[in-house]
Amino acid sequence: MAGYSQVGDAARKKVLVVGAGAAGMSCAHHLSQHPEKFDVTLIDAVDYCGGQAFSIPIDKEKHGANWLNQGVQGGSNIFHHSMTMFARQGHHADPVKLQVSFGKDDKFWTNVFPTKLLERHAKEIKRFQTMLKIVRWFEVFFAIIPIKILMKMFFFSEEFSNTVALPMVALFLGTGNYTPEVPTIILERLVTSPTYGMWYPGDKLSVASNLPPMVVFPNFSNFYEDWRKNLIERGVEVRLSTELTQIVRRDKNGVIVKMIKRTPEPDHHNASSAWASPQSDPHGGADADAKEGEEHYDELVLCVLADTAKRVLGSTASFRERKVLGSAKFSDDITVTHSDSDYMKRHYENFYNPEQAVSSLDGVDQTVRIEMAKKSFKPMYYIKEYPEDLSKLEMCFDCTNYQAQFPPEVKFEDHVFQTIFLNKKRDGHLWSIDEIDESKIIRKDWWHQLCHSFTHYLFVIPWMWLLQGRRHTRFAAAWTLINAHEIAIMSGIAAAVDLGAQYPEDLERDKFALLSFRLYYLLAYGRWYRKKASKEGAGKDWASGLYGSVYQGPGVVNTDRTLWREEQKKGNAM
Repeated sequence: MAGYSQVGDAARKKVLVVGAGAAGMSCAHHLSQHPEKFDVTLIDAVDYCGGQAFSIPIDKEKHGANWLNQGVQGGSNIFHHSMTMFARQGHHADPVKLQVSFGKDDKFWTNVFPTKLLERHAKEIKRFQTMLKIVRWFEVFFAIIPIKILMKMFFFSEEFSNTVALPMVALFLGTGNYTPEVPTIILERLVTSPTYGMWYPGDKLSVASNLPPMVVFPNFSNFYEDWRKNLIERGVEVRLSTELTQIVRRDKNGVIVKMIKRTPEPDHHNASSAWASPQSDPHGGADADAKEGEEHYDELVLCVLADTAKRVLGSTASFRERKVLGSAKFSDDITVTHSDSDYMKRHYENFYNPEQAVSSLDGVDQTVRIEMAKKSFKPMYYIKEYPEDLSKLEMCFDCTNYQAQFPPEVKFEDHVFQTIFLNKKRDGHLWSIDEIDESKIIRKDWWHQLCHSFTHYLFVIPWMWLLQGRRHTRFAAAWTLINAHEIAIMSGIAAAVDLGAQYPEDLERDKFALLSFRLYYLLAYGRWYRKKASKEGAGKDWASGLYGSVYQGPGVVNTDRTLWREEQKKGNAM
């Protein structure tokens, strides 16, 4: 039969998985569990696996470690699927308690100690907590309303809205300059949800006073390379530097596609090809002379961005696909990885400053928090509001404080930072990127990032189930719900399950992982996943805490900086 490969007497479906990021790797992995059913080919236009999750080399003698995770750095204890995948390849995440630094000077606040900004907005902070209760009660009504409208509805000041409320959301999703457009339900759940609420429980005195328990990820280049080798051992054909240029036909006989072979770059990050961007584009137009080859498959899984999926579908795209995929919005951002501590001092608050702290809030003594801050204020995540427009943000990580491979104590001048400048087309005129000392820049990376606008939750997510599986095509990526590594992993599993693969038995026994997957599968595919595994076995003790949300299985350790100790022994850290 055309489109099938013969193995003995059994016919296997030929499945093409496009994109070797978290979603594509996950999909290929779970399809490969059934070699009797599927003949899997995994391709990516770049010369490595992992997509936005990769590592770069840095100077160990100067910075304390010889590598840095770029793009994707950490996540939450609710990332059960991600941490299970780490364990399957012999890796683990490390715990960390998140400290933030939002704003500068008189507009600065943190979750570690109370500041004058919080004292100034004491009345609004109380009203903010009351507002969240009201939103929780009437969630159906408020859910999709943009945050910027919500704040006006409850008469919050511009300063409070832009310097206190918006950064709380921008941190969770990396929504950046589209945070005002984010639906209200995300802000509300971040504070009121006991499971994934980063700022739960809310604080009526200082908005957020908890140190969210998070996890930081292992060396992603090593993890994804180990995963790639494992897929090959399982019989998956992995073809890197191979780009899908167009889908020629999708009908009852399967899918016909055209591909080109890319020229690998030394750092494996191939520029956009002439098929994806014009040659006039300084970041694209590569391999214009490459020759397209035609191939036939039974099923297609597009683990790429929505606009890329729409482009490669071309004339084969249905009206519904064009409308849904075309409703996803993206912006072009740049991450500058650097060690310019002077830039950080000019634009961010990096240390405890007694002149900014207050000893009490609304008559409640804050001495304990202040004493802790004096000893251990080490911000990991920063946000700066632009003075010209407080609703526009710049984001930054102190990777040395955040990532687990670094020694606990490194001179601030030797720290590694990642400053993220957002939405070049609209907000590039606000950027302070030219102030970073060129001699201290380690790397620059451009990203085509999803904007979590309320329109995404009106016109994209609710309608994905109408696209999935039609004309032998499925879509798997974080943009199908929320931009997170865990969603990408789940989306790949969902595509594999929809094709006939089995959801892992150990994860099925993990009640929170199963619930998360069921809800995602219902939303993205319109179907409820039915349990198949027995009650006893691996996974039944992995879910702990409220609703089982806190992961206690393999793939995460209990002691922070465990990775640093391991890397020391290998000679990769000081």
